[in-house]
Amino acid sequence: MDHSHAMTGGTGGGGRLIAGRYRLGDQLGRGGMGTVWQATDELLGRQVAVKELHFGGDEPGLPAADAQLRRERALREARTVAQLVHPHVIVVHDIVEELGAGLSYIIMERIDGDSLADRIAADGPFDVREAARIGLALVGALRMAHERGVLHRDLKPDNVLLEAGTGRVVLTDFGIARLDGGTTITDAGSFVGSPEYTAPERMEGRAAGPASDLWSLGVLLCTAVSGESPFHRDSLSGVLCAVMHDPIVPPAAAGPLLPVVRRLLERDPERRLGAAEAERLLFAFLATGVAPDSAAPCAATHPRIPLAAKSSRPRFGGVRGALVASMLVAVMAGAGAATATLFLRDGDGDGDSSGGGRTDSAPTRTVTSTVSTRPGGGVHAPTGTADAARTPPPGYRRVTDPAGFTLAVPEGYDRSADDNGVSYLSPDKSIRVGVRQQSPVAGGPLGEMRRAHAKGPDTHPGYRAGKVTRTTHNGLAAALWEFVRDGFEPGDEDRHTYDLCWEEGGLMYDVWVSAPVSRQDDGKRHFDTALDSFARG
Repeated sequence: MDHSHAMTGGTGGGGRLIAGRYRLGDQLGRGGMGTVWQATDELLGRQVAVKELHFGGDEPGLPAADAQLRRERALREARTVAQLVHPHVIVVHDIVEELGAGLSYIIMERIDGDSLADRIAADGPFDVREAARIGLALVGALRMAHERGVLHRDLKPDNVLLEAGTGRVVLTDFGIARLDGGTTITDAGSFVGSPEYTAPERMEGRAAGPASDLWSLGVLLCTAVSGESPFHRDSLSGVLCAVMHDPIVPPAAAGPLLPVVRRLLERDPERRLGAAEAERLLFAFLATGVAPDSAAPCAATHPRIPLAAKSSRPRFGGVRGALVASMLVAVMAGAGAATATLFLRDGDGDGDSSGGGRTDSAPTRTVTSTVSTRPGGGVHAPTGTADAARTPPPGYRRVTDPAGFTLAVPEGYDRSADDNGVSYLSPDKSIRVGVRQQSPVAGGPLGEMRRAHAKGPDTHPGYRAGKVTRTTHNGLAAALWEFVRDGFEPGDEDRHTYDLCWEEGGLMYDVWVSAPVSRQDDGKRHFDTALDSFARG
């Protein structure tokens, strides 16, 4: 089913008001688990997607136990996704239950764009480089989910959204996801998932683990470059036989990605390529254009590949294993190299990095830098390295600040500095991108952000929705602070703030963005770009 992306020609939602704030508009899609509506959050003045959950009320004769199972499954989706803060995972804003009416709703981020399946159907297969970019974004999202004990279990092109204009890759529909240790839908006697994308061990009823999602990623990569799953057949029995027994023939169109695809499609999950290795190989291919098998030795043969010489620079966003010295140099010094970010949710915060008065930075669910997954661009070297060549995205310029750092800021933004650090302000002064540097403090980044959160009501009028999350940035311990506050002047629009704090090279850094709630998407994009491009020295 369609999830949260825009479509035309939808059916009207009658202007129903949910929870006193979400006004339903056109229907975007409908499936077995619910109906998705375009909606307006009238409190914050932003567009959202509302998933109205179905629990079997429109199926006369459905046993109450089955309806309850559906309800648990749908609400599990909401709880699961709410735990996963990452730039490539759909954001869940709210969960609403109208108990008297027996209705439940999931309020999600609205993605203006198409699913990967729709894009393939309309425009045909993707080229290998774009498929690798999409794969890199998804493996980062899966890796974060797996680290939190969450399996997706239904990775397929229909559940991957591509944001119009930015090309942002968004993984959605964790409707059959499972927290490790939870009850699976299959335990109740029904098969869940999409057979063409389902791993052999799940077909056999064996316990599914992270490797099962990696199999699905391999099938998705094949579909992206060829337009069709290698396991597509005319019948379900044919699909099952293809997955379980037929020779696996990845499409020739995969070209330089064939080594990655073949290892993702190992029927034995113990031999299958893991998320860290897949991330490393896709990164290497995008950075150099070299086929992954020649870019770095196979992890199955060389499980640990030491660098020729130790580097004081942080490793790529927690990617296990390392590229050989020549590859590291190529990635970091190659033309077009830039930085990328993977975001982990958890936070409370506002702009400046002092424990007290901070400049604004709003809530977004993000922040664990690794590798860039922006469309058409090169892969980015790790942040924190001033010598890495980075090309800012269109609409941004790279600045070398007198305070001793560089980053990309939107064109037309002017510099301002005070005791709280450096800010770059939009021409109308409504959006602020800031950086603060200071000596490390007791408790590290997490302690600093928690102190700022505790002081939030004193330093930010109307402070609310504050949250601090422990995360990482380029493999370094970090904390993300998110919050909402009143506008700066009476009558001004409320503001969102995002603030990421980490320690590096003997200093503590804060990168933050504050924006009006109606421009939250712009603020998030500027925040992501500032983090992706930030370098010391």
